[in-house]
Amino acid sequence: MLKIVEKFKYAIAISLVVILIGVVALAINGGFALDVEFAGGMTMYVDMGTEVDLEELGAFVEANTPINVNPVVQRSDGTQVIIKTLPIDTEARDTLQNALFEKYELNEEAILQVDNVSATVGDELKQQALLATLVATILMLIYIAIRFEFRTGLAAVICLIHDVLIMLTVYAVLQIPVNTNFIAAVLTIVGYSINNTIVVFDRIRENYAKNKRADYADIVNTSIKQTLGRSINTTVTTLLPVVMLFIFGVLSIRQFTIPLMAGLIAGTYSSVLLAGPLWAFMKEAQAKRKQKKLRYNK
Repeated sequence: MLKIVEKFKYAIAISLVVILIGVVALAINGGFALDVEFAGGMTMYVDMGTEVDLEELGAFVEANTPINVNPVVQRSDGTQVIIKTLPIDTEARDTLQNALFEKYELNEEAILQVDNVSATVGDELKQQALLATLVATILMLIYIAIRFEFRTGLAAVICLIHDVLIMLTVYAVLQIPVNTNFIAAVLTIVGYSINNTIVVFDRIRENYAKNKRADYADIVNTSIKQTLGRSINTTVTTLLPVVMLFIFGVLSIRQFTIPLMAGLIAGTYSSVLLAGPLWAFMKEAQAKRKQKKLRYNK
């Protein structure tokens, strides 16, 4: 029989080490790499007419923009590129456009789109992202508490927080820009992880109902063994299209799929190795408190 519960301390230690790496990366890098949507700034979409060297273009853009606007150049699709900077005024933006026209022999039609996001809008987006995640988590806790029991819901929410922290570690270590894709990635992983976790808890409930005198660890180990194949198959089939998007997608899609893949793996990891053992730990603690209370009353 699988001894998942007995190995719980090793599983949680691995998770803590990974999360600690993310904390260290945040300290070293001075926080997350906030994209224009969150930090505020300008995004310019340009059709260069031909493929250009991004490093050369990046150096050119930096030379033709004000100091400390942190320009970033990304390839969008084919000959199109995206130029992002911190907030700049209209004069600085026109200077950059004219420099591009002269250097790369472009016309005004090459500027496909220019978006400006204020820092206030970025703050609102951050608040909305946090609120969306918080509301989704609370609603899931309520649903699981009603469908199963409060301890089951609490264990599931702890696992959700674990999965989101692993995703944040990927963003911190790789300095992937935090933008609107981040919100989609977090909510996707929250939904996927809770689905896997509920499958495990449903089997735990069935096995516990059959034999309430059985040891909690044995119930969890048996339940995980019975659902392990399903969990692995679901993860593999979900990862395949995400991997294809990473291989064939443009840069913005790749930046979305990397944390998504990490979150999917973390979700399976927590559903199999953390959720059940957490439930067993809380149930055993509850049983010990009841026994202690009975002895005290006697």
